[in-house]
Formats: sequence, C-alpha cells, structure tokens
Amino acid sequence: MTAPGAHRPPIVLASASPRRRELLAALDVPFVVRPANVDETPPAGLDPAGVALAIARRKAAAASASAGGQLVLAADTVVALEGCLLGKPADAAEARAMLERLSGRTHDVYTAIVLVLDDQRCEAVPLTRVSMRQLSASEIAASIAAGTPFDKAGGYAIQDPLLAPVARWEGCYCNVVGLPLWSTWQCLRTLLPDATPRPPDTAFERCAACPLRQRI
Repeated sequence: MTAPGAHRPPIVLASASPRRRELLAALDVPFVVRPANVDETPPAGLDPAGVALAIARRKAAAASASAGGQLVLAADTVVALEGCLLGKPADAAEARAMLERLSGRTHDVYTAIVLVLDDQRCEAVPLTRVSMRQLSASEIAASIAAGTPFDKAGGYAIQDPLLAPVARWEGCYCNVVGLPLWSTWQCLRTLLPDATPRPPDTAFERCAACPLRQRI
C-alpha cells in the first residue's frame, strides 16, 4: 500500500458512462477511464439494491485485477418499478414499453458504488424515489428517435432536456444520473484521507439540498 500522503496514480473509473465521467470530474480528482467488461445479468434472489451492489462488485473486481495498486471506482444503476428491474432497453419496442410503464408512476433508483484500494473497500447503495410525469406517445417516440433510452437503465435520463421525464424526486439527484457525488466523496476520503483534496466549491452546487450531504 502506498504510504499516506504519497503521490498516487489516477483513480480508475471502471465505467464507460459519460455521465459518470462528468460527475467524477466535478470532484477535481485525477482519473482514467477503463471500463470493466463483465456479465451484468442480475443475480437471482437479490433485491434491487443487492443486484446493483453485486454487479458493481463484479466491475470493481475485474478492474482491480489489472489496476496495479490504483484505487478503483465501479458503479451500477438499477431502476425498479414495484420490485421489477428495468434495465437498458435492447431496442425501440422495449424502450417504448419501459417508458409507458414508468409514465405517471413512482419508481426506485439505486446506484451502487464500490471503491477498492489494495485490501480496503468502501461501498454505498443510495436510494432515490423518482416520480415520472405523464408521457405522451409522441414524446416517447421523439426520445427513442433521438437514441436517448438505449444506454440507460429504465430507458430515460433525469437530466434529459428534450423529454424532461421527471416530475419530482426524493433523495440524491446525482444518484439517478449515475454516480452519487456525496457518497463517492465520502468513500474517497475514507480510503485516501491524506491524498484527496477538497473539491472546488462548485463541485456540489447541484447537490446543496441532497439528503446525503455531509460536512466536508
């Protein structure tokens, strides 16, 4: 293990998600992107939070195998409607079916984060309750035509300005985007207490009212 306070190589972000790259960049910590190619089939017998954590652990384990002592950050987002998991739609028909099911209803979003450094680990699985507004058939069709649903759990993005699908949420906004910033920051501070700089004041502007907020 690298001694406290010593120079460390960049964090390995085991994700190809552009949303996670954007969010992690807000913390002003150096990182490199090395997506982990793992089986993302939901394990049987687990609740949605357990599924997200199990898949994030798979990603972290795969990335850690070649990380060479670098800190690895892996994440997985799960959308659950009345206990039923909604993954990334495979085609337009599946995307349409997902958005029609979610329209006007409230569902749960979990993003599991797993940070691994040598033999140390920090994990969190925040929950955000998301209420969708009523979506029209033409709005759903436009979102599908734009290609928005296909790399996102549940087939939507809370930050999508075209569809603007969410009426309200309870919990962490960034959790729905794909990386809960406060939870990630706290885990970084746990594993790298002497090597993690305070983020810029702008890092948490979007998170001022987040219930995960802690004093930094």
